Amino acid sequence: MTPRTWGRDLALGARFAATGGRSGILRTLLTAAGVGFGVALLLLASSLPSMLFQREVREAARAADASHEVADPRPDTFLHYTQYSSYRGTGLSGLLLKPEGPKAPVPPGTTRMPAEGEMFVSPALADLLASPDGALLRERLPYKAVGTIGEAGLIGPNELRYVAHAGFLTPDSYDGRAERYGWSVPEEPTNSFLLLLVVIAYVVLLLPVLVFIATAARFGGEQRDRRLAALRLVGADNATTRRIAAGESLAGALLGLVFGAGLFLVARQFAGTVEIWDVNAFPSDVVPETVLALLVLAVVPVASVAVTLLALRGVAIEPLGVVRAATPRRRRLWWRLLILAAGAALLVSAVGGVRIDETEIDALPIGAGTVLVLIGLTGLLPWLVEAAVKRLRGGPVSWQLAVRRLQLSSGTAARAVSGIVVAAAGAVALQMLFQAMEQDFTSSTGHDTTRAQLQTSLDARDGGEARRAIARLSAVLGVTGAIGTVDAYVHRAGPLKPGEEFAPIAQLSVGDCASLREYAELPSCADGDVFVVLPPKGATDAPDAGRVGETARPGARVALRDPQKHEAAVPLWRIPEDARTVTSRRDPAGLLRYGVFATPKSIDASRLDDPNAVVLVRLDPAVADAPELVRNAALAIDPTATVNGLSDTEQSSRFLSVRTGILVGSTLTMLLVAASLLVATLEQLRDRKRLLSSLVAFGTRRTTLCCSVLWQTAVPIAVGLALAVAGGLGLGSVLLAMTGQQVRDWWVFLPVVGVGAGLIAAVTLLSLPLLWRLMRADGLRTE
Repeated sequence: MTPRTWGRDLALGARFAATGGRSGILRTLLTAAGVGFGVALLLLASSLPSMLFQREVREAARAADASHEVADPRPDTFLHYTQYSSYRGTGLSGLLLKPEGPKAPVPPGTTRMPAEGEMFVSPALADLLASPDGALLRERLPYKAVGTIGEAGLIGPNELRYVAHAGFLTPDSYDGRAERYGWSVPEEPTNSFLLLLVVIAYVVLLLPVLVFIATAARFGGEQRDRRLAALRLVGADNATTRRIAAGESLAGALLGLVFGAGLFLVARQFAGTVEIWDVNAFPSDVVPETVLALLVLAVVPVASVAVTLLALRGVAIEPLGVVRAATPRRRRLWWRLLILAAGAALLVSAVGGVRIDETEIDALPIGAGTVLVLIGLTGLLPWLVEAAVKRLRGGPVSWQLAVRRLQLSSGTAARAVSGIVVAAAGAVALQMLFQAMEQDFTSSTGHDTTRAQLQTSLDARDGGEARRAIARLSAVLGVTGAIGTVDAYVHRAGPLKPGEEFAPIAQLSVGDCASLREYAELPSCADGDVFVVLPPKGATDAPDAGRVGETARPGARVALRDPQKHEAAVPLWRIPEDARTVTSRRDPAGLLRYGVFATPKSIDASRLDDPNAVVLVRLDPAVADAPELVRNAALAIDPTATVNGLSDTEQSSRFLSVRTGILVGSTLTMLLVAASLLVATLEQLRDRKRLLSSLVAFGTRRTTLCCSVLWQTAVPIAVGLALAVAGGLGLGSVLLAMTGQQVRDWWVFLPVVGVGAGLIAAVTLLSLPLLWRLMRADGLRTE
């Protein structure tokens, strides 16, 4: 068979698709819609790595260059300080700048260096500040907004960020001095567990799309086969007829490519307005990988032709009709199980081969095995649906109509829900992996959130100002308790010993007895007491008691300022001889304090050098904005204050990044599955227009037919979900065995089943308008 003959027959089929009347055009449009949805999602999925990478690039490009130290001020240098905060659960970041000369570089995304007291804000922050919801945030930012930050200074359109000129920055209250923006961070190798998640996620997310594209290429099979019989009647042989049919599918697939590309281009323009799992992107960042995009453009047309030829291989198209009305041949089970067994064998061969201390995995057998298992489950679905509906009998009229329809053509219904099987089985396996791996990438912070929920640290000029800051934070609305201390350092008095570069130091914390008890095991405490606090024995995150005792010991004289920095006489203080030695305890932030603890009457806090006010705050859960009120109060006292929330656990940033990407892809895949099921249902209803009109003409109630459509959707989905749950649990168990993990929850499939039930309801409701229209009497008209 020459390529010219193939081209001629395919072109003829494409002409039939475009000139086959309203029915042919509608079928082609349905195919194009199905293929287009799949292509658009494939292009979006292939753009996800670019989106996440560009976020990292933007983050690095806008940061002040800290790769080398700039010691002295110059006309082109600037001081910088980055503030990380949040507002009602949404991240908020700010870059505070103080130019040290007229040639200081302009911050990325802005047109000029803001003047003192001015700030540039992101568009999302500008909208928030202008709305009633931003009232508390306006109190926190004492700068005048004079413009917006462009794309170059943001990692996403919805980011809350500001760039402000802070004249109060000094060499003692800044992150660093820089002369330019933009620096790169060495890439951290990806853990093998995360690589496994990525490989499985790509298979699970993209395979349903390919299944749907293959299903869409078979739309209109029944009407198309009847028309192809007419071609046989005018002299075309079977091979020619099949090639012409493949040409029809090819036309729909090519049109679908155009539609999918257009849908992708439209969707990327709304990338900044849609946020999924806290991720959104600029349209310029949504760029598909070149190799993947070319692969999609090549695979989709070829797949449409191959699927059509495969579907027609078992159909005898004769001049007087299509031999499909006869009893269909019983489906064979052995080859379906063979595919499933081959995939399982590949996966079992990799059991124990993925270790958390490695950064590479053998992705080929794992990916190929997962693909074969999911394809095997998809191939097993038509056999299961056929076996299940064959035994169904009795019931109401709507049930009998649905069952009889499924018994006559269960393959069409099974193909329509095959994407759900792949997506659901993959979702169950991924969820099992997430639950097992989450513990490996989740570490305890040591925080005790029952004792405090926020930790603040503020700079003060002297101890009196620090104590006033503690009192002010304690009085904030929504604060039920505060653990506050004035922290500074004391130095060993006297000259340096030979070989010493600086005098040993110890921390000095001044606070009331209630606060000090949160940091040390105090047998008793009264105002005027002093304690020498030593770390507990065996603590790995603290020095030994001997090092602490070099400076902090009863009766020792200590300098309240660094003798090396202050040439004049430094104030001295003697630790009382009766100071008791106690053991440190972990504070609510999980840290150990050691050194000297003093109550307010035992020392004049105004003598302390460069003290900090450290306050751990307990919040009233009944006051929803209590965290924001505390942040506002802290920044009003000290514009460079840090306010950190306490949490019991923290997760690896790479794990969170991978999980976010998978959740975004899963959401898009489930939307496609819903769309594919709806398109397939509408296509089946259109094919049965005359039958539906006939049933109504003979007195069948429309509600009965609507319920029949519900059952026709529900039965294959129920069988498919049962198969998906069993396959997903099995696949997840094998994948966990690769990593040496144990199954933590066998009920992870319940949300998947809930999504399946929601799909049944959604598809039925959305198909009712077309069903109602198809049941009109004009459906009996013929030409």
